[in-house]
Amino acid sequence: MEVVVCAPRGFCAGVVRAVDVVELCLERFGKPVYVRREIVHNPYVVSTLRDRGVIFVEELGEVPRGQRVVFSAHGVSPRVWQEARERELTVVDATCPLVTRVHLEALKYAGEGYSILLIGHRGHDEVIGTMGEAPEATILVEDVVGARTVQVPDPERVVALTQTTLSVDDTREVIRVLKERFPHLVTRDDICYATTNRQAAVKAIAAQVDLVLVIGAQNSSNCNRLREVAEAQGVRAYLINGPQEVRDEWLEGVERVGVTSGASTPEGLVEDVVARLNPKSIRSVEVAEENVTFPLPRDLR
Repeated sequence: MEVVVCAPRGFCAGVVRAVDVVELCLERFGKPVYVRREIVHNPYVVSTLRDRGVIFVEELGEVPRGQRVVFSAHGVSPRVWQEARERELTVVDATCPLVTRVHLEALKYAGEGYSILLIGHRGHDEVIGTMGEAPEATILVEDVVGARTVQVPDPERVVALTQTTLSVDDTREVIRVLKERFPHLVTRDDICYATTNRQAAVKAIAAQVDLVLVIGAQNSSNCNRLREVAEAQGVRAYLINGPQEVRDEWLEGVERVGVTSGASTPEGLVEDVVARLNPKSIRSVEVAEENVTFPLPRDLR
């Protein structure tokens, strides 16, 4: 068996920054460090940090008054910031700068009287945070069906923003439908570089392999999109957390396995999965070189 490994894969700059924020808080301020929600959507990362003394909470009411709390990479709404102030919490903001950019776009266009069509997945932490910036002006559009039926007060003042971790192809189709309905639609390129590159890498290997294994969490949007991209290319694909989830029956008659990982998946898990496959050869297919970095929050520099 040959393993064909995608590049780029794994941690993006926003995830590196978020994990670094939590680790620096542990180093500088000691235990416990409170984090609202999962810092990134990966159980291995969360479990590792929890073992080191990080306390993950769902809501700020679980954080003792006056303590320090880290906001996750997915961002939060203004309501959460207000609650933090009311509870006298010291906030360390690990929101990915590319998510923050979408929040600022929402504020800008809402202030200019636009209806905001936010393309994304209902209930995802990033979508909840972005919608909270201008809830009275924002309408969630989840798919093409929603794009065909959404109504706005003024069809000439509409902007489409997106969750940063969507399928590039699916989003393009949603935008196409929206432009047909709203010819003056303003669009922004909000899908992040890492999401785009990882999907392109999966497309590049799809014709070369019999099976694709995407390593990452079931609740990770970008990981699920990678699996869907592979399947859309006509290749069987599975989303797994690690080597223990690889099933022998998947590998029967398979000569080449493609391996990739989501933007919040540690490289060590990729290495473990490749070792579990025990291939005769390993080959890498690279579609882009990534050298993006984001500065740490001011209070940690």
